[in-house]
Amino acid sequence: MPLNVNCKKTNVYFLCKIGIIGGTGLDDPDILEGRTEKYVDTPYGKPSDALILGKIKNVDCVLLARHGRHHTVMPSNVNYRANIWALKEENCSHVLVTTACGSLREEIQPGDLVIIDQFIDRTTKRHCTLYDGQHSSLPGVCHIPMAEPFCTKTREVLIETAKKLGLQCHSKGTVVTIEGPRFSSRAESCMFRSWGADVINMTTVPEVILAKEAGMSYASIAMATDYDCWKEHEEAVSVDKVLKTLKGNANKATSILLTAIPQIGSMEWTNTLHTLKTTVQCSVILPKQ
Repeated sequence: MPLNVNCKKTNVYFLCKIGIIGGTGLDDPDILEGRTEKYVDTPYGKPSDALILGKIKNVDCVLLARHGRHHTVMPSNVNYRANIWALKEENCSHVLVTTACGSLREEIQPGDLVIIDQFIDRTTKRHCTLYDGQHSSLPGVCHIPMAEPFCTKTREVLIETAKKLGLQCHSKGTVVTIEGPRFSSRAESCMFRSWGADVINMTTVPEVILAKEAGMSYASIAMATDYDCWKEHEEAVSVDKVLKTLKGNANKATSILLTAIPQIGSMEWTNTLHTLKTTVQCSVILPKQ
């Protein structure tokens, strides 16, 4: 998988290709025009589902349902490496994702959106690198920096878009990703709050790490559905409650994507993508010959 800059130069601007990973409640292919399906395989196995290729206002996009279109893949079993590899092989320069989350802060209310900027990893069973020493994987060991996990420039576009649309959106937040599929105990929920986490989910890690290793601009729209279980006198999180709130949130996230993607496609990304590529190259220690 070559870590090339994926924007093609025209006389006006650089045309980018946007990968969209839809989480629970947002994996509807109808947001794309001229859709075609493409089933692929990767050195890490098959992605969660078919890639849906199409356009949003003349910007090439690839949509992938993180949990499968019928929601058959639980968070720990998502083939994150195959998903990211497949999008990279389709020459996606950006990855925009949605994720359902629980709020760990009073001010982040169910229905709010959060453009997360940091994560805390509490997963235990997942493959967190494309460079795992296997014959079919990328060569070497990658010590990728994670001080800034998410692309600042892409996040700014999402934040400004949410503001223009009049949506209740928080411009930053730390997500703690737990293994799942169970929800947190109250003790865990309170502990995560004491650590400084703002929201909690089950999918950001390792997705954001792998996108960074692949040299792609990655940003996430987190959709708060509940208060987890830390809040007294508040109904604890449940699947039924999450799904009800997700219906409204999905519409909000979709409106952000439909507005932000044309803007991203009209911007200059050469320096950003070159920096991402260089970061990866400087992070890999190749085996001695």
